[in-house]
Amino acid sequence: MPKKNKQARVALVLTGGGARAAYQVGVLKAIAELYPRNHATPFAVLCGTSAGAINATALAVYASCFRLGVKKLEYIWRNFHCHHVFRTDMRSVVGRLSAVMFKSLRADYAGDLSFSLLDNQPLGDLLNRYLNYQRIDANIAKGYLQALAITASSYADGRSLSFYQAPARQQDWQRHRRYGSRTQIHTSHLLASAAIPMIFPAIRVGQHFFGDGSIHQLSPLSPAIHLGADKILTIHLSQPGELDTHHLPQAPNGAKIAGHLLDSIFSDTIDSDLERLQRINRNLSLLNPKQQTSLQLRPIDNMSIRANIDFEALSHEYYCELPRSGRLLLKALGVKQDKPSALTSFIMFENGYTNRLIELGYRDARKQQAELQAFLGS
Repeated sequence: MPKKNKQARVALVLTGGGARAAYQVGVLKAIAELYPRNHATPFAVLCGTSAGAINATALAVYASCFRLGVKKLEYIWRNFHCHHVFRTDMRSVVGRLSAVMFKSLRADYAGDLSFSLLDNQPLGDLLNRYLNYQRIDANIAKGYLQALAITASSYADGRSLSFYQAPARQQDWQRHRRYGSRTQIHTSHLLASAAIPMIFPAIRVGQHFFGDGSIHQLSPLSPAIHLGADKILTIHLSQPGELDTHHLPQAPNGAKIAGHLLDSIFSDTIDSDLERLQRINRNLSLLNPKQQTSLQLRPIDNMSIRANIDFEALSHEYYCELPRSGRLLLKALGVKQDKPSALTSFIMFENGYTNRLIELGYRDARKQQAELQAFLGS
């Protein structure tokens, strides 16, 4: 029988980033090699947002055998094509855009079609085919996993909602503009969390519509902390910020602005939240345990693996692998074939690009192997 996870409350936080999330799979592959083949997940708590939510849920489904879960993830990401994520035939793309345009001529009650440039129904079909959600509760009951949390953003009240599965003793939480609610995680929650604004449609969960969990997510580490983590490993996918001093400044076009906004949504809050956590840890180190308890605070160790990759330049190398409908859509948004764009890096679900990201993630994690072993206690 596989060994149960004996690591106390180590959390894994996976941020969003569309196709960039293939990098996370490479990191996870390197971590999995630290453990025997039949070892359970080293992470008691799994938290994900956007594409990171899909990776986190896959790990939760296979929590009893960590290496198998990572292997399944790697297989999917290595064989990805855009048609697995969104409809790419010209008829569907034109039909989608036409439906969105004519929606403005109809009454508000005449359907639930949300504005988006792409139809991600194929992604829903893929998730239903590969993820057995019933195994999540089974893994929690057997002690392989403590909790799974998937974060989405509510279009109704503008708050960040973390859907979670955990033992019955876990209570819901509510803080400023964020809260946690117990539920049974399913495909609709993953599609909602990964509904990148304007690109993929908002998803109805219950009585409300939700979009990408990175929107309004003021504290990405909050779900892990509320679910009992005392160690947090984060893998995030921000574009390195380097000032281009070789060209005269030009007014940004629509594609540049959209890419800049998406980069901000997916990366800014995790960095500020990590800074806040480290500041609290420093302050708590000056107090004795009794004083820490009286403040209802506890120190939380943390480690980050950050992709030091120019996602724009890398995805541009594979621009011609995009289906014709994808290239035409990017062109309409102002993306030029001879110039890299952040937008391309988010929707480049082609296996040339995702395989490169997996290898880069694996390489980076291997470089930090000793630090990872010490952090995870493997």
